[in-house]
Amino acid sequence: MMKIKKLNFLGGIILAICTMVGPAQAQELKSFTLEDLNFGGNNYHNMVVKNRYLEWWGDQLIRLDAEDCKLIDKNTGKEKQLFTLSDIKKESDACVPTFSLHSFYYTQFPYADKPYALLGNGKQRALFDFKKKKIVWLQDIGTNMVAEWNPASQTTAYVKDNQLYVKDGKEVVQLTTDGSSDIVYGQSVHRDEFGINGGLFWSPDGQKLAFYRMDQSMVSTFPLVTMPENDWVPTEGQSRIATPEPIRYPMAGETSHKVTVGVYDLKNKKTVYLKSGDPTDRYFTNISWNPDSKTIYMFELNRDQNDCRLVSYNAETGDKITEIYRETDAKYVEPLHPIVFLPWDKSRFVMQSQRDGYNHLYLYNIKGEKIRQLTSGKWVVLDLVGFDAKHKAVIYQSNECSPIQKNTWRVDVQTGKRALLDNGKGWHTANLSKSGQYIVDNYSEPDVPRCIDIIKVENVKHTRYFEAPNPWKGYRTPTFSCGSIKAADGITDLYYRMVKPINFDPQKKYPTIIYVYGGPHAHNVDARWNYCSRGWETYMAQNGYLLFILDNRGSENRGKAFEQATFRQLGQIEMQDQMKGVEFLKGLPYVDADKIGVHGWSFGGFMTISLMTNYPEIFKVGVAGGPVIDWKWYEVMYGERYMDTPQTNPEGYAKTSLIKQAKNLKGKLQIIIGENDPVVVPQHAKSFIHQCILDGTQPDFFIYPGEPHNMRGHQSTHLHERISQYFFDYMPAKQK
Repeated sequence: MMKIKKLNFLGGIILAICTMVGPAQAQELKSFTLEDLNFGGNNYHNMVVKNRYLEWWGDQLIRLDAEDCKLIDKNTGKEKQLFTLSDIKKESDACVPTFSLHSFYYTQFPYADKPYALLGNGKQRALFDFKKKKIVWLQDIGTNMVAEWNPASQTTAYVKDNQLYVKDGKEVVQLTTDGSSDIVYGQSVHRDEFGINGGLFWSPDGQKLAFYRMDQSMVSTFPLVTMPENDWVPTEGQSRIATPEPIRYPMAGETSHKVTVGVYDLKNKKTVYLKSGDPTDRYFTNISWNPDSKTIYMFELNRDQNDCRLVSYNAETGDKITEIYRETDAKYVEPLHPIVFLPWDKSRFVMQSQRDGYNHLYLYNIKGEKIRQLTSGKWVVLDLVGFDAKHKAVIYQSNECSPIQKNTWRVDVQTGKRALLDNGKGWHTANLSKSGQYIVDNYSEPDVPRCIDIIKVENVKHTRYFEAPNPWKGYRTPTFSCGSIKAADGITDLYYRMVKPINFDPQKKYPTIIYVYGGPHAHNVDARWNYCSRGWETYMAQNGYLLFILDNRGSENRGKAFEQATFRQLGQIEMQDQMKGVEFLKGLPYVDADKIGVHGWSFGGFMTISLMTNYPEIFKVGVAGGPVIDWKWYEVMYGERYMDTPQTNPEGYAKTSLIKQAKNLKGKLQIIIGENDPVVVPQHAKSFIHQCILDGTQPDFFIYPGEPHNMRGHQSTHLHERISQYFFDYMPAKQK
């Protein structure tokens, strides 16, 4: 495990070096603006860490750039040009004048044995033979946002005007006629929970398409509205009346949608539906195919989310074959990953589960027999990267080295022997070649902005390909450190990030802002550059504030008990842990205990108001963005997983509701929402404000017209200016 004391010692060394810089030199350093640090800012693109966009062509590594693609020597890291935009333009002008391309950033190489690059411009898709410099295949795809292409059959499935289509060559087949805003085809269902991020699933041979059909006609609507074309100054002749854009929103304890899974066969042009029974109050997720393209596998979950089953189906008839696996839990089971078959054995697959308390890899056969558990320990498998077929091994990533790290490992399927493949530090993203013999290792460490290595898996040989410069060189930067404290249970380690003000003086006292999220499936602190600090923290540190960020129990990547500690009482355990953070801060001589503020968004907005109203004597200023106020107004899948229903857990819902807390507000609280938020609907914030009016308390409120849950583009910079100014106004720091 990483020794946090050493990390703090390193931060002390950095601080000591910074304080040794002479006044004349210090004056030359520049200060940040939000245009530099916020992702919507005009100069943000110059301030982010540089990267390289890489794709595998089989076991050959290609760099994608705006104007060309280059072949990378895996042993030296040297590059050789393969083809350019000029080659595409020359071919287009001569043979395909309708096709144009502006960059190669989204290029893929779908065939390991053919020199074909898959190019796309948003309206067309082309295969370009980069050895012969010829376009060998072209398909018009329109501007459909939902589309999935299969390289085996070169067929595209897409949704247009709510209907599902398949385009095979020039032939277009319309699969549905009843699609609408209520009958949704080929798109993500169950509100993107359970690892779902799409609704089209091609078979390996490209001859069958599995797809979701969601009937949400029985779900209550929520009345969002919009102005014509999102234009707040209508043109001549345009209606000045806002128009309704209601969304189907299944709130906890209410009627939910019904999902079924269809399978279209390109050969006989027929569609069958999986005979999975009545879909009422059930969730279907993590659809996968057997390599033979004849069998479909799907995890099926009851509405209580405590009984999960892996079931196989005949893809030609839709008949149920067998139940392969079942997992139950007193609280909840959360399937997030499809099964993945061994490339050398079509009868065996790898499955991920938290059944032993931590997410690990298990080897099963298609009869449902467990062969062995491939990984185990009090740490979490974070990602199944792929397979090293030559050595019959699984490549995966985990936080075994440290709870705040992600590192790449190999485990032998037969022996269980494991080997670390990266440097054992930092936070790594692994991209595996087709055969599994090479890895692109893109990583950062707290003091390393980015490095990219090419790893030969067999002998774990590393070749340095790219090392990013520090984009903040020449700027005044704060001190970033990381450590741990005990949770409210007195046992569990919680990790924090601290960002100290620029020109930090331990003899002075600083106003402190706690940035919080605290909810499931997220974390704020890890061993990336600057411990994964947000740009806004640097901006506030530059303005004299100390920032503190703590990952409480209930957040991700720490095992089932850690995550499920908040079950049926969201916000309660989280607040206890955050208050341990406050206790820690108050013990530091440089923290001004009379100036502690809090800010968070979404679940963090809920936590912000929870802390402001449960501990009004502690928190003087807060900014809550898109806050959940009462979990009975949140959606079914997420809400009921962690809270059960309002009918079965009335005490929990009453305990966690912030409506009754409105009367306790004493400090300055600003609530900010997007007007058209489809995630945490405006009913939350409006209801809290209404209660504050009744109770005589005085929050401030700001709304972004036409915006969803998060502010887009340059409006995000405006948002962070507003958040910052609120702290400047009501919890000022002495400017240096």
